[in-house]
Amino acid sequence: MDDAASDKKAVLFADVSGSTRLYEVLGDQRAFAVINDRLDILRQLAAAHSGHVVKNIGDEIMCIFPDAMTAAQAACEMQTAIGSCPPVDGMLVGIRIGFHSGYVLQNDGDLFGDTVNMAARMAEIAHAGQIITTATTVAMLPSILRTSTRPLSRLPVKGKKEGVEICEVLWQVGEEMTVMAGRTHSPEAAELSLLLLHKGERFVVNSSNPVITMGRDEQADIVIENRHASRMHARIERRRDKYALIDLSSNGSYVAVKDEAEVRLRREEMLLRERGTISMGHPFEKYPADSIEFIITS
Repeated sequence: MDDAASDKKAVLFADVSGSTRLYEVLGDQRAFAVINDRLDILRQLAAAHSGHVVKNIGDEIMCIFPDAMTAAQAACEMQTAIGSCPPVDGMLVGIRIGFHSGYVLQNDGDLFGDTVNMAARMAEIAHAGQIITTATTVAMLPSILRTSTRPLSRLPVKGKKEGVEICEVLWQVGEEMTVMAGRTHSPEAAELSLLLLHKGERFVVNSSNPVITMGRDEQADIVIENRHASRMHARIERRRDKYALIDLSSNGSYVAVKDEAEVRLRREEMLLRERGTISMGHPFEKYPADSIEFIITS
């Protein structure tokens, strides 16, 4: 056994989200192959940024990087690469990432300590398509990279007397420019927009307005006046020429794409296609007037 050693590093967890649904829809062998394909991409990108995959934990990997900057850059590359993968049977397979920088105890090829626990907690907080870290880690980034982060809130963390300030790393800005990774993508020749219709109001998601939120909270972009909806129930994100619905709720979101059976998402995401309806917390037929109609249009 190697002697334990403590060093200051960045620890990153990347998790394939919605894996349970993948196994239900695709079957064990195909879902396993899809998840492993995504994990292979993550492993390659970790190595490309001077990182090392310490271990696999089911559909999750734990990596170590020399510092906060290389971890942040790798995280952005990971989200960009996975976001570019084609959907599987209409399902967008996303990842959630959390990382934290600090002193790490390394022993027998594994990592231990508060930094590891904090990084794992950040990954738990993240939703699909998100990169979450701590404010102390953001403070270690070069100033040009700190501009591509935003503070979220202070959250209680087990073992900590005071709450921890968490931040989101913004890996997509404007016309899908990955600031951290230093990559840009050309705009599409004919941009596709997402039109949302709710109780006579029209909302548009496009390159100028790439994210829209829905829920009972008055701060949501689309306010849902139904007790079955959560305060911040779901959001829709533009990812290049695709639009993903991310459910954040307790009761789930019910989505019916044109001519297809309604499906329920719970803390999962789905690629929206053509046109259909989204119902918050209940099937469409229960309260059809509360549903949101969506149409993808050029």
